[in-house]
Amino acid sequence: MKGVVIAAALILAQLLCCSTVLANPPLVPPVQYEQFCEAQKVSGTGLIDVSTSIVDKRLALEYYNNMAGDGDLELDQEHAYSQNSDKLQRNISSVNGGDKSQLNLYESTKMTYSSPDTTLEGVKFLQSKSFYGGIGAKLQESFSVYEMEKDEKSFFVSTTPYNPKVTEKKPAVSTDYLQLLAMYYPQEYAAYMAEKTHTITPEQLILQLKDAGRDTDRVAELMGSNPAHLIGIETKNSFNGTWGTDASWHKIFYKDIKSHEMFSGVFEAEKTLKFHENPVPEVVTLPCDGIDC
Repeated sequence: MKGVVIAAALILAQLLCCSTVLANPPLVPPVQYEQFCEAQKVSGTGLIDVSTSIVDKRLALEYYNNMAGDGDLELDQEHAYSQNSDKLQRNISSVNGGDKSQLNLYESTKMTYSSPDTTLEGVKFLQSKSFYGGIGAKLQESFSVYEMEKDEKSFFVSTTPYNPKVTEKKPAVSTDYLQLLAMYYPQEYAAYMAEKTHTITPEQLILQLKDAGRDTDRVAELMGSNPAHLIGIETKNSFNGTWGTDASWHKIFYKDIKSHEMFSGVFEAEKTLKFHENPVPEVVTLPCDGIDC
């Protein structure tokens, strides 16, 4: 046992003193990407048992959504999962100005439930696991209600675009030249003004993000409509019972964010909860840098 402790201490010392730490860039999606979709509309009275789980280490994704009860139910629900974020695009009101965003996971639920004597029990859990390259954020929603009306979306993205596109830089010319070009050579002017793009690999994109650094306009141009790293929910609901959320974002040694809410009674709630990390990898030079070990 003593030998194990010593070995672990040596490994930790090497990591802390003789290495360079990188903040999490977006993950590279696999070439042979995988997808899953489930859409359903249900209306009726009786026993309810609904469960969906999606775990993908390549995306640093962990997701569970369960509920059970006995009563009157109307449910309109969609689960969509894609390792290729280019293929899964949805509108999220608090992301990209409400325009379509590229996502790895999207969940939408519209539901009404009522029962005089049996509660609907539900738990939703969503996590970006730092061990697999995520940002270490997680959120949970739980409820136990006799009545509920809910309109909710959950969303997650951790990868780069599958086929990133970059805009070619135009040669610098004067305003006078552009005016003359537009007047006498309209086709050439249109060709110059048109944005030309070409495709790069996700690995090349990560390098360009690093070069972009604090140039947020350039970062936005490189990522397009992909908001990685992002995890969150948007919800509007009214209920009779108990409903609440827990969220946290922890990074060892330097970050610990926690949020908790719980309401019991008759309430209406509207809430947006999300965590985002800038996709630019940041190099942090540690003590002992440059010392052989």
